[in-house]
Amino acid sequence: MGGEKILAGLIAAAGLNAIIGCARGTPLTVGSKNFTEQVILGEIVAQHVSHRLSRRVDRKLNLGGTLLAHQAMLQGGLDLYPEYTGTALTAILKRPLSSDPNDVLARVRSEYQQRFNIVWLEPLGFNNTFAMVIRGEDARRHGIGSLSEAARRDGGWTLGVGYEFQQRPDGLPGLLKTYKLPVKGSPKTMDLGLLYKALEQKQVDMVAANATDGLLSVMDVKILTDDKRYFPPYQAALTVRAEALAAHPGLKDALDLLSGKFSDEIMRALNHQVDGKHRPVNEVALTFLRASGFLA
Repeated sequence: MGGEKILAGLIAAAGLNAIIGCARGTPLTVGSKNFTEQVILGEIVAQHVSHRLSRRVDRKLNLGGTLLAHQAMLQGGLDLYPEYTGTALTAILKRPLSSDPNDVLARVRSEYQQRFNIVWLEPLGFNNTFAMVIRGEDARRHGIGSLSEAARRDGGWTLGVGYEFQQRPDGLPGLLKTYKLPVKGSPKTMDLGLLYKALEQKQVDMVAANATDGLLSVMDVKILTDDKRYFPPYQAALTVRAEALAAHPGLKDALDLLSGKFSDEIMRALNHQVDGKHRPVNEVALTFLRASGFLA
């Protein structure tokens, strides 16, 4: 089913009812890290598996950061949770960054299987990497669609960035070196939640955002193409303990149905439904599953 229908379903959904799976056998435990996108994905997986397998699913959503979620998997406190390839490569495996998404996926898949007995399924379909964003009016006026084109603009850019982006190895220093991006003054550092307001109010004219931020689905902005592939891939995929796959027949087949079903645009819309529209996560998850054809 196309992404347009899913997006339409997310926007138009109303009168939702909770889904309750039949309790049968040993429960599965689905986890997530402690930010909106992860909690949404965890809830979608929990509802989907409960429905497909008619099995009770326990939730440990909003659990914490990467290291805490990974440790919970190793200790058997979680059976599965969504992770990002670039995060796994650098934060867990302590490997150097790479810009090749297939290479990164292959490396994390191999090492997780060998070292942790954890299986990486096929990616969900979106890439939550960094995104350099400008106002839509500026993109149209100057004909700018990529970072290389932005680098050729006369006058330079006033940048707004988060504190972490200014320091990290895949952040600002490498970006400026790769694209020779002209900058007016020192970049303005601020909390991530303030970046879009600063862009809208013309305090800055380019910000370092995340590719699946909810506000990108509703603001008149342009995400600049990273045409030199500077930013590493952060493809989202489900990671599952091999013991859980063996103990629950049909689990892998059920989870595989979700692979490729999320585009960047769909994930932005899901995030905005929770962060911008303040809809309950369980309703947003149910809307997605219905719009995707997984539930009647």
